[in-house]
Amino acid sequence: MNGSTKKRCYCRSEETGKPLGTACPKFGQSNHGAWSIRQELPPNKDGERRVFRRTGYDTKTDAQTDLDKVRALLNITDKDDKEGRRRLGDMLETVGASKDPLPDYDETKRKFATGQSLTQHTTVGEWLDQWLDGKKALRKKGKDRYEVDVRVHLIPRIGHVRLDRLTVAHLDEMFAGIAETNIEINDANILRRTALDELKLIPWKGLENRCRRKAIKETIDAMPPFRRITGVSTQHHIKATLRAALNVAIARGIIVFNAAAHVELEAAKRPKALVWTDERVAEWLRTGIKPSPVMVWTPEQAGQFLDFLTDTEERLYGLFHLITFRGLRRGEACGLRRTDRNRAQKTLTIATQLVQDGWEVIENAPKTDSGERVIDLDKYTDEVLDEQALRQESERLAYGEAWIDSGRMFTMPDGSFIHPGWLTDYFERLVELSGLPPIRLHDLRHVAASLMLAAGVDIKIVSETLGHSESRITRDIYQSVMPKAAREAAEATAAVVPRRATRRPNQASAESTVDPRLDQVAQLTLDHLLAKIVETAGQNSRTVEQVAQMALDHLAEQAAEATAEQDGHATGTQDGAKIIAFRPRHISA
Repeated sequence: MNGSTKKRCYCRSEETGKPLGTACPKFGQSNHGAWSIRQELPPNKDGERRVFRRTGYDTKTDAQTDLDKVRALLNITDKDDKEGRRRLGDMLETVGASKDPLPDYDETKRKFATGQSLTQHTTVGEWLDQWLDGKKALRKKGKDRYEVDVRVHLIPRIGHVRLDRLTVAHLDEMFAGIAETNIEINDANILRRTALDELKLIPWKGLENRCRRKAIKETIDAMPPFRRITGVSTQHHIKATLRAALNVAIARGIIVFNAAAHVELEAAKRPKALVWTDERVAEWLRTGIKPSPVMVWTPEQAGQFLDFLTDTEERLYGLFHLITFRGLRRGEACGLRRTDRNRAQKTLTIATQLVQDGWEVIENAPKTDSGERVIDLDKYTDEVLDEQALRQESERLAYGEAWIDSGRMFTMPDGSFIHPGWLTDYFERLVELSGLPPIRLHDLRHVAASLMLAAGVDIKIVSETLGHSESRITRDIYQSVMPKAAREAAEATAAVVPRRATRRPNQASAESTVDPRLDQVAQLTLDHLLAKIVETAGQNSRTVEQVAQMALDHLAEQAAEATAEQDGHATGTQDGAKIIAFRPRHISA
C-alpha cells in the first residue's frame, strides 16, 4: 500500500495569513518545519478507505523510521489474509486517533497469533476475573480462598495496571502497601483495646462516671472495628495466587513474563508443634501463655482427656477417640457416614467431609485426592464405635418420629449432622473442664501423628493414615516426638559407637567428684534408720532382723513403682515397636 513522508512548514504570510509551505524562505533549513507520514490502511469492514497520519517529526529519518514500523505491523499477516489485515488496520486507526505510541512489533505479532484483541488492553483486574471464572474444577473452599486474595488484595492494589506491563516493581509496591496497612490496623487495634480497657475501669455509679462512660463509648463507636493484619503466610498465599493466574496468561500467549515469580517476601515459618512437658505446663499455669500455637499432648495427657470423657459419659466420646488415635480431620470426622464403616474388615473409608463456608456447611470430597483413603481400626477403637452405634440407636428410639436420619456416624442428639464450627467450640470447652493444658481440635490430629511415630510406626504408614499426599509433608510437620522416645533414641545412638574403657567415666573418677559432705549425711541417715529399727523391734516384740527385712521390702516396692512410672510408652515385641498403653475404659451406651 502507498505510504510517504512529507515536510510541512506552518509559517504564514503576513499579508494574507495563508501558510507559506514550500515558499517559506526557511523551508530548506533542516531544523525548520516538521515532517509527517501518511500510510494507506486496509479498508474497514464497510469497505471504506482509511489512512494513518502522524506529524511532528523533527527529521526525515525519524519520520521514515515510524513509517517503516507501520508497514511492518501491516505485514504481520499475509496480503491475502483480508480479515487479518483489517484487524491490523483497526489497530493502527485506533493508535493514530489516540496519538499513542506505535505498538511493539513482537508483542503485536504474539497477540495476533493468539487471537487477542489488538485494540483493547487487558488489565490485571480483568484478567484475574477471567481466570477465576475459568476455575471450574476447583473445590469451593479453594476457589473462595483465591477469590479473597483477588477481591481484597490484588484488584484494589494492582487491578488497574495493564497485564502486559505488570512488573516486579508494581508487586514490591503492593506488598509495601500491605505492610503499611498492617501498621495502621495494629495501631487502630491498640487504640480500640486501650479505650475498652479504660471503659472497664470506670465505675457505673455516679453522674460523672456515667458521663465519662458515655463519652468513651461514643469514641469507641467512631473507631474502626478490630481487624486482622495480613500476615506473612497470607502474603505468600497472595503471591501464589497471582503467580498461578499469570502462569495461565503465559500459557495462553497473553504475556511472556511472570512478575510474581520474582518477588521476594519474608520467609513464612510454620509454627512448630511442641509437646506439653511438665516445664511448659508449669510456665503456662504461671503466665497463661501457650509456648506455641500448635501444642501436642503427651500420651498421659491424651489418656487423661479420654478418661475424663468416659467419667463424664460424654456422648461424643467415640468421635474424639477416633481423632486422637487415627488422626481424622475435623470435617472428615463430622462427615463420616455409617456406611463408611466395614465391620468385617474393621476399616473406615474416608470419602467425604463437611466443610464450613462462613457458617454454612457444605459436603464435598476430602481436602486432597490422597485424603480419600481407607484406615484400619484397632480392636479397642472398633469396640468404641460399636458402643457409639448403640448410643445413637437409643437416641433414635427416644426421639421417635422427630429423629433426623442424616446417615452420619456421629450426630447431634436429634440425629442431625454436627456443625464443624460448633464441634471446635465444644472441644475447647471440654478441654477447659478437664483441667488439661489447652490444645486446638486440629491438634488432636497432631497428637495421633506423634503417638504413631513414638510407637515406632513407619512414616509412610503415618502419612497414609493422615491422608498426606507424600511422607515428606508428614516429616516436615511432625519433627518432634514424645520426650521419652527422643531420650531412648539418644541413648541408642550413643550406645552404637564402641569406646575403650579408659574413655568411659570409671567408678574412681565418679567417686572423686562426689561432695565429701554427702558421706556424712548418708552415715547420719543410716544411724537414724538403725535406731528406728531397734526402737520398732522393741515396741512390737519383733527381732531387729525381722524389722530390718520389712524395711528393705518396703523400699524395694517403692523403687519398683518409681521404675514403672513412664511417659506412656511400654516396650513390645511386635517388630520391635513400642506400644502405647492406655487404661481400657469403655463408655456406656
